[in-house]
Amino acid sequence: MYKNQAETRAFFAAFLPLVAGVKDCDIVIAPPFTNIPVAVEATKGTQIGISAQDVFWEKEGAYTGQVSTGMLVEAGCRYTIIGHSERRQFFGETNEAVFKKTKAALAAGLTPIVCIGEMLADREAGNTERVCQSQFLGSVGALTPEEFSRILIAYEPVWAIGTGRTATPDIAAAVHKFVRQCAAEKFTARHASALRILYGGSVKPDNIKGLMAQEELDGALVGGASLDPKSFASLVKDWPR
Repeated sequence: MYKNQAETRAFFAAFLPLVAGVKDCDIVIAPPFTNIPVAVEATKGTQIGISAQDVFWEKEGAYTGQVSTGMLVEAGCRYTIIGHSERRQFFGETNEAVFKKTKAALAAGLTPIVCIGEMLADREAGNTERVCQSQFLGSVGALTPEEFSRILIAYEPVWAIGTGRTATPDIAAAVHKFVRQCAAEKFTARHASALRILYGGSVKPDNIKGLMAQEELDGALVGGASLDPKSFASLVKDWPR
């Protein structure tokens, strides 16, 4: 919940020249709902995709405050984040809700970025794999193989979001490898290999190289460090080639 429309325009005016030469990775930015049209207009003619931060599963109806997949598509979105840790933590988002949103997003032609991840208490209790497996199976495990091939997964260790604590590259890689194993068991080894798993947890310019050097990490879901155009551009340009 950052930036108004003028600030969004200013962000892209500064950011776009900094990444103009980047062609070998996907850049997706997820502004607040009210800034989506401004972001779409600012990125017209570029390879940058615009994502929503959330979506609802019904096409229309008396669901005050919700935004449908059709509304997002009309506004120019190509992606939507679903089941972000803050949605789960503060707004009671369940695995069932994440599944329904994911199905609706896929039906509308959006690419879902589906988030999973454990709380600090889960990690300290040794339950990271159990929690991640439960969230994976409950949110995307019931998709068809074709549907599953069109999603992205983001692993968010909740204890490392906005806390300044970051999962070490080895910790992050171990969980990504486990999630890929879950995908192989539920779908096929081919689906697991093709799945892109992003890491999200206090990703910053000073730790991006170590994280992304891990073969299991296919990308990053960036929070606070994406608010500043120079900071975010440095993350993009420091991506291991």
